[in-house]
Amino acid sequence: MILAQKVGDDMKDINELLKKYNYITPEIAKKYGISKYLFYKYVRENNLEQVNHGIYITEDTWIDDLYILHKRCPNAVFSHDEAFYYHGLTDREPIIHTLTIYSGYNSHRLIEDGKCKVYTVKKELLDIGKILVKDNYGNEIPMYDLERSVCDLIRSRNLIEIQEFNSVLKTFVLRKDKNLNRLMKYAEYFKVQNIVRKYMEVLL
Repeated sequence: MILAQKVGDDMKDINELLKKYNYITPEIAKKYGISKYLFYKYVRENNLEQVNHGIYITEDTWIDDLYILHKRCPNAVFSHDEAFYYHGLTDREPIIHTLTIYSGYNSHRLIEDGKCKVYTVKKELLDIGKILVKDNYGNEIPMYDLERSVCDLIRSRNLIEIQEFNSVLKTFVLRKDKNLNRLMKYAEYFKVQNIVRKYMEVLL
């Protein structure tokens, strides 16, 4: 009787966790004292959908692609097209999600379905300009700030369409909240300060 009550309480707890997080994982369940056996029992009995390795949602839950990507690869930072759109530097919503991760990371599983593009940097440069922002679902995800995003734009200029490059750069220059000192500081880290300075002198 006591065991049955415990199982029932744990099932109710998983219900509450799903409401809180909009998804559930074995790690979250374990954190709240729910065994792996009961977790997967709940998954089976409630027909939860596995949207990625170890991540389950209810059938009527909207899928937050960005947050799921973040859970798959917690060290990665959303960048380039994703950051340009978030910061209002372009009105073109990305079709493919763009992430930056440290060199040497095996990104095969991230890009194999064609929904992600991955850039790499030295490990010590990965967190420069990283901030936490809320996506459209209210979940916190890591993304590069305005100035780091422009620095990435200039560093990756040979991989970006010239029309988009010019548009993003001109939009940044018109922004009242831009921080040119921060931009130049980042540029020094990535050894592109001369190129960044040249663009700023022409546009400002």
